[in-house]
Amino acid sequence: MALKHPDGRVIVKIDLEGKNSWRFSDGTTIRYERQFNNLNRRQTEPVNGICISGEGIKEGAEILVHHNAAEEINEILNYRQTSGSSIRYYSIPVEQCFFWHDGGTWQPLPPYETALRVFKPYKGLIQGVEPELLKDTLFVTSGELKGEVVRTIKAADYQVVFQDINGKEGNIIRFRPNGDERTKREPEAVAVLNEVTGKVNSGEYLVGYELSDAKKLNDAD
Repeated sequence: MALKHPDGRVIVKIDLEGKNSWRFSDGTTIRYERQFNNLNRRQTEPVNGICISGEGIKEGAEILVHHNAAEEINEILNYRQTSGSSIRYYSIPVEQCFFWHDGGTWQPLPPYETALRVFKPYKGLIQGVEPELLKDTLFVTSGELKGEVVRTIKAADYQVVFQDINGKEGNIIRFRPNGDERTKREPEAVAVLNEVTGKVNSGEYLVGYELSDAKKLNDAD
């Protein structure tokens, strides 16, 4: 029996253990116990899936979903379940589906776009002072606002922690610059910050996910 998505949903196959491994550069793979002593569900819960059926998403493409998407309320029960298998099937709301790829780079799904956080280095005389995170500020890396720094509403950015194509942990920040008509979400980009954009482009300000990986724009991935 083939599964077909209803309007507003995506049918996804998820390996509940798929995030619990780490592959080294030599190809060696070890088990990575994410659940141990970690209450951050973004980091511990599976978000990688395979699209079975969805509007505008190729069947068989890998997809990244919300860290709470693989819950019983979304599960398609008794479908191709094998004893001992960690594979489950889910019907997930489209607003909980963020990115997909079909062997290439990760592509955002509407209404989402990607971004990096912006950090202002300290220029005083004291040694060892860390750069300052600019709150509610994002450097946009996709879509119409790509290359611009924008002011956002509070808590607009959501960092997806996933199992990347290389077998290591990956991170992508997503936000809704123009809001979401389906879910009545307001636009999350409220202003373009030209002065800050210039400082990012010149290398005066840094971009990244966290302080640990913040770099000048030309050095960032």
